[in-house]
Amino acid sequence: MISEELKAIVDKLKEQGKMNFLPETSEEKITSFEKENSVKLPEKYKEWLLFSDGGELFLPAGIQLYGVEHKPLINVNDNSRPSEDCVVIGALASGDPILFKKDSEKIAIYNQAAGRIEDDEIYDNFVAFLNDLYDLLGIGG
Repeated sequence: MISEELKAIVDKLKEQGKMNFLPETSEEKITSFEKENSVKLPEKYKEWLLFSDGGELFLPAGIQLYGVEHKPLINVNDNSRPSEDCVVIGALASGDPILFKKDSEKIAIYNQAAGRIEDDEIYDNFVAFLNDLYDLLGIGG
């Protein structure tokens, strides 16, 4: 079940432009993915996957999110990550990966050109990341 907090964000996103929400996945598939890959996904991202298993936001030049059941799938060994303790869960149109640090709720964007994560592109959780998309992508919110 989607929380009121996430529902409010989804409703706002739906008003803002072209979005491609993929079908949801199940808690069983998320648990299976975590066991198979020895990783624990952030709680707020798991909540998102129960609404949309990945998807694309602000098409055509926005972000793509990865899922556990629908392609593109999360690849815990994605080569675009800055270190092995990070997992890529999506990408900006620029190609910069959206990731989380293993065993953390924090979501960040890895600036590949600069080879670092900027302090202002680290979010406490996935909901905080979604709430900042308008500023991040430079669009009115």
